[in-house]
Amino acid sequence: MIKSELVTKLAEQTNLTKTDAENIVSTVFREITKALVKGNRVELRGFGVLSVRERKPRVGRNPKTGEKVDVASKKVPFFKAGKSINEALNKKK
Repeated sequence: MIKSELVTKLAEQTNLTKTDAENIVSTVFREITKALVKGNRVELRGFGVLSVRERKPRVGRNPKTGEKVDVASKKVPFFKAGKSINEALNKKK
């Protein structure tokens, strides 16, 4: 699902216009991003947890030439799915 599909679903399931639904979705995403930038953890009960992890610097390889390349440390977003999502994905048929 892409953002526009999420906006459409939200507008259909509520009495909101697409513009209002898009503003809500954008606000939620923006606030989650701000929290992660500050180093905070975002917990959405019943859905999952978003947090930031730091990757250590390492030596990588250029796949085309095989040459060694230094890869700097960086922060990356990490998502841990909630129990209900894991159960839904692994439900026996």
